Amino acid sequence: MHDLLDFLGIKAPVLIAGLSGGILRALSRHRYKVREMFASPVCGALAAAYLTLPVVSYFKATGLPIPDPAEDATTLAAAFLIGVSAMWISDILFEMIVRKFKTGGPHHD
Repeated sequence: MHDLLDFLGIKAPVLIAGLSGGILRALSRHRYKVREMFASPVCGALAAAYLTLPVVSYFKATGLPIPDPAEDATTLAAAFLIGVSAMWISDILFEMIVRKFKTGGPHHD
């Protein structure tokens, strides 16, 4: 499994941090939906796997103070936060897309 993750360019600790964030998001919902209970951890893990390193690099490039000695901890914290927020972001994007298609679809006169 580790070799597959390396091949895909995914760091296992980042994936696990994102998965954990997605699980926290799923458990923190007032109304549990089966779709969200499964989709949120998967969405959090995938978002963290592919967005964490660019986000941390962007923060460094913009001059935000990021502790160097705890770089791994900073990266994992960012992965966790991305995992928590990934499902919300995907919900917002899907809602925008659905609204766009509902209002921008073919018009019948």
